[in-house]
Amino acid sequence: MGADEILVSEAGDGVARLTLNRPDKRNALNDELIAALKSALRRAHDDPTIRVAVLTGAGSDFCSGADLAALQKISMASVAENLVDAQSLMELFLLIREVRMPVIAAVRGRALAGGCGLALACDMVMAEQGARFGFPEVKIGFVPAMVTAILRRNVSEKRAFELLTVGREIDAQEAAGMGLVNHIFESGTFEEQVQEFASQFTKLSKSAVELSKRLLYRTDELSFEDSLAAGADVNVTARMTSDVKKGIAAFLSRSGGPNREA
Repeated sequence: MGADEILVSEAGDGVARLTLNRPDKRNALNDELIAALKSALRRAHDDPTIRVAVLTGAGSDFCSGADLAALQKISMASVAENLVDAQSLMELFLLIREVRMPVIAAVRGRALAGGCGLALACDMVMAEQGARFGFPEVKIGFVPAMVTAILRRNVSEKRAFELLTVGREIDAQEAAGMGLVNHIFESGTFEEQVQEFASQFTKLSKSAVELSKRLLYRTDELSFEDSLAAGADVNVTARMTSDVKKGIAAFLSRSGGPNREA
């Protein structure tokens, strides 16, 4: 890992690993890191060999939110400058959903404020046993505003209200109980278990995973009927892929062919 790189990007065996590399700042977000993340995600999206991306943090924490310099900049900026700054983070959250491959947040230590938002913006969250999550912004008069759109899609209205307005930290077990964390892994084997989980996507149908991701998030904006119609369209698209044709042929071969009696 390059000590001077603000984001370390590595790839191998179909997995892109993106590491926030500001351990002395608890991997706090600033303009440079956000820009580097967006560039790395776009490169992974454009690389056909990448099947899944894992986002993690160097050192003891995942991400503590905005750094002190960024907070000072916010407090002194104009309305127009703050809007541009907020839109940059919004673009990152959108990009995570728009890239074709799954993006997994591997959270060790604390994921707070914008760092918690970054984790929850990912398609899945894997947490180390001692990980902690929270939105303490309210304590300094700030609002985790863009994160609200993500949080409300993951937890109940009352859970979201508490997390956004009380500002307390929750542990990995409570976060998992709310539906914010997919899996909790032991500290001693965290890296290995995250890698093992991510590697599953290298053995699955690339087209099916990508179509499923796109359809899932599209249903957020659709009525029930329109969601079913969108599903029908994706169903037809999936049937025409080479993965499905190969999968059906392999299944029929294993089961003795289409004319075998049940």
